[in-house]
Amino acid sequence: MRALFIFLAALFFVGATQLALAQQNAATDASHPPSATALKKSPPFIVFGFVGGWVRHDDIVHSEVQLGASLQKAYGSSVDVEVFENANGRIALKKILTLLDTNHDTTLMPAEKQAAHIILYGHSWGASEAITVARELGKEGIPVLLTIQVDSVTKRHENDTVIPANVAQAANFYQRNGFVHGQNEIRAADSSHTKIIGNYKFNYRTSRYACTEYPWYDHLFARAHTQIECDPNVWKQVEALIREHLPPLPSAAENH
Repeated sequence: MRALFIFLAALFFVGATQLALAQQNAATDASHPPSATALKKSPPFIVFGFVGGWVRHDDIVHSEVQLGASLQKAYGSSVDVEVFENANGRIALKKILTLLDTNHDTTLMPAEKQAAHIILYGHSWGASEAITVARELGKEGIPVLLTIQVDSVTKRHENDTVIPANVAQAANFYQRNGFVHGQNEIRAADSSHTKIIGNYKFNYRTSRYACTEYPWYDHLFARAHTQIECDPNVWKQVEALIREHLPPLPSAAENH
């Protein structure tokens, strides 16, 4: 009987000790919550493109879509690359905010905003939409690394000539031939915050039309505007600018 009493007493002592330790650990955790850094991962690099006119976001004939596919293949999961119709700027904006919310609490903290690595590009109305999305990000206090406009055509109620101050660098590629042509100059709303890399002019007045896979009406009504969109020399420069702002290429193993 005495042995049973000693065994039960020891059992009670061990249980009480474990409970006290658990309560002590809980109090310590409450007074020292995990840091914001511990709760979140680094946000991805984000490269979003916008097609012009009524082009579909997945129409691989168009250079904007080809560039997106090329970057995604090269960088894999280290860069989030997507292409949108220019009418879907709000969808793109919402997706960016979701990607930046790395701790998934539906509220962007200042640290999450400042950790953003965002690049926006587009052609025609898509270029105009890229600047509009950048401007909306600025209202949220979110920086943009780079915007690139290719023959930017202003959409209704948008301003694609003045680059908002949350954009660090901006480049503009344009031509002035034909009825449809882009902005010949972009400027910074605040030159102390935004560097205009350049306004690069291309001339297609005497060039042979080479966009053979584009619809006939593009050739007829927007010949030069289409030529700058399918000009590989333009898009090589666009891609080079984008890659300057991206992390090193991942290894083949990391891409899979």
